[in-house]
Amino acid sequence: MPIEFTHVPGKTHPADSTLPFFYDFAETATKLALIEDIGFQKIVVDDPAGLLTNMDIAARALDRTSSLEVVLTHWAGVIEPTVAARQLAGLDAKGGGRLSLRMLSEPLNDDDAEARPVGHTLIWQRIDEYLVLLKRLWSNNRPFDHEGAFYSVKGGYVPRKGPHGADMTIRMGGQSGTALRVAGRHADVFELAPGSLDEIRQLMERVRSAAAEHGRAGKLRFALPVRVRPADNAACQKAVEIAGPPAQIALSLFPYTALGIEEFMVVGIDRPREIATAGCETIALMRNSLARREADVPQPGAFASRPIREARAGGIAATCRR
Repeated sequence: MPIEFTHVPGKTHPADSTLPFFYDFAETATKLALIEDIGFQKIVVDDPAGLLTNMDIAARALDRTSSLEVVLTHWAGVIEPTVAARQLAGLDAKGGGRLSLRMLSEPLNDDDAEARPVGHTLIWQRIDEYLVLLKRLWSNNRPFDHEGAFYSVKGGYVPRKGPHGADMTIRMGGQSGTALRVAGRHADVFELAPGSLDEIRQLMERVRSAAAEHGRAGKLRFALPVRVRPADNAACQKAVEIAGPPAQIALSLFPYTALGIEEFMVVGIDRPREIATAGCETIALMRNSLARREADVPQPGAFASRPIREARAGGIAATCRR
């Protein structure tokens, strides 16, 4: 089971609480290079300006990186499914298949909601229909019509599919039964809510049970948001709080890997020195410890092969020596 690390920028710029992380993209590009070199595999794009700005930032982030997966925060109801499907397929092609979609729930307060009542169930029903349409548009070979509770599509068709077609990675979260039913049908990665080890284990079991109804229990991966130090700026992302020196932080994360969590979403590490410390110390310590465990108890297919691990470790070490 390879462990991955995702960088989640804070909602504000560390030098100025009024500016978002991606405000100065020349500065951001330097940070992106460091994030990519230091051992993170993904970065979340979730700008306060909203979906259209997120899509622009994602395009530039894909341009400025070569291996980093860009996790685009997205929600239903802002743009029509046919338009979204074309734009997302184009972004995915631009990045060579390095785009993933992070679906959040939002109130039905946009223009296309008409007079429908706002409610938790309706929000998730719309997300469900939206994702069904995106996947169909990414896979169909001819135009189709659709008439649903929230969307009407005439001649829906995306001529230029992304590298993965309908298999673009979908990330979701939630805790209600309604949210889990939709996530069980669509999510490839489930972003967990913070809690005790037992609470997280129980949520994982509920998600797997929901996915099993669609024959997808074995296809889900789990990600846990983690704040590894008190941030100077207030981030909106809820996360498990873990404090202490790098070795203690790495040690504190191991019980979560035992639950089957394969990804840690590191929240609020925005300054270059913080990013470097997270990569050179916490991430390196954790990967080295996991590699030693693998050597002690061989489990075929559980972790990356030795040549891949050594190549990645060598790249991180070179970055840390700069």
